[in-house]
Amino acid sequence: MQRIPIVLAFTVLSSLLCGCDPASAQISRSDPTLSLPQAERVSADLKQGMTVDEVQKLLGKPLRTALKGDDIVPAGSPSKGTLQWTYSWAGSSSGRSLRIDFIAKSLEDWQVNSWEWQTF
Repeated sequence: MQRIPIVLAFTVLSSLLCGCDPASAQISRSDPTLSLPQAERVSADLKQGMTVDEVQKLLGKPLRTALKGDDIVPAGSPSKGTLQWTYSWAGSSSGRSLRIDFIAKSLEDWQVNSWEWQTF
C-alpha cells in the first residue's frame, strides 16, 4: 500500500519533466486537415463515380457544401441536382480551393461528376 503513492508521485513527476499530460499520453491525435501540397497529391486519386464517403476518406470533411437542384423534376424521379463540396487553403501568396461536384444516381447516392482547382 505504501508503494502506490510513491509510484503515483513518480508518474506525475516524470510527466511534468517531459512536458506531457499522463492522460493525454495514451490518446493518439492526428490532425485531420490536409495541407495544400498533401491535398494536391491526394486529389490525383479522385475519380468520376466515387461516393461521398470515398471522397471524405481521401480529403476529409469539406469546408463548405452547397446543393443546387433542378427547376423541374418529375414526381417520383431522383433529383438531377448537384451537390458541391469546397475545400479551401489560404496561403501566403494566394489561396487555393478545390470544388467537387457530385450528381445523384439515385436518392441518397451521390457520386463524383467533376472537380476543379481554383485560385482566389
